[in-house]
Parts: sequence; structure tokens; C-alpha cells
Amino acid sequence: MTRIVLISPLMLAACAASESAVRPYAPVYLGAEAALLGDGDEAAGEAGLVQVSAAMRGARTTGDVEDYAACAMARLAVDEGYGFARHLRTRLQERGGVSSADTVYTLSSDKPRGLVMIDTKDAVETCAEHDIPTV
Repeated sequence: MTRIVLISPLMLAACAASESAVRPYAPVYLGAEAALLGDGDEAAGEAGLVQVSAAMRGARTTGDVEDYAACAMARLAVDEGYGFARHLRTRLQERGGVSSADTVYTLSSDKPRGLVMIDTKDAVETCAEHDIPTV
């Protein structure tokens, strides 16, 4: 059995218009600041804390600005000799086309307990692979 399908020229025009409306991802990183809130006493089992503020334009989702903040944290952690991090909290905001994140992480030299942790050296490499700047 042969079927004939008629495609309206209007449908083809709509497809072409939607394809041209898709813009390539071109983020503009406006800056990230990472600051140690206090060095933990590793001998006493205390971890250090780092707070990161990051802002960017052109984020596709909140995940883009969260990744930017995580990259800033990872660079500071590696530079300060911390091998691992755990995410504590993130506050997100978008205003006037600028997406921003305020995040806090714990840092430790040894692998922390739990299922979710960040290997800071691996994170820095991943950031470089994705062209996300680090502090």
C-alpha cells in the first residue's frame, strides 16, 4: 500500500523559521569571586568553607551559572591544597538578563564521607574542556 503525504509550504516555512531562530550558545562571563570563609583545622576533622559569587549573561539554564561558580570554587580549592569539595547551598538570581549564583562549599584535603563530592582537580579539567573560566 502506497501512502502519499502532502506537506504544506507553510509548514516548511515554519520549520525554516524556527531553525534560524536558534542561537548558538555564547555565554558572557561577567566575573566570579571565590573567598575562603575560614580554614578548617584538618587535624581536628574540620573542613574549610568557600563562598563563590558568579555572574554571567547568556545562561541557557540556571545550571550554566552554577557550573561557572563551581569552576571558580574548584580553582581556589586546588590552589589552596584542597582535593575535595561538597556543595552546601546555592542562591540563584536573574535580573536584567544577568544570571548570578551565590554558593557555599566545604573543602577538605581527604575524600569526605557521603555519596556526593567533587574532586577539585577533575573539576578544573572539566571546566577547561568546556571553556568555563576559573578564578
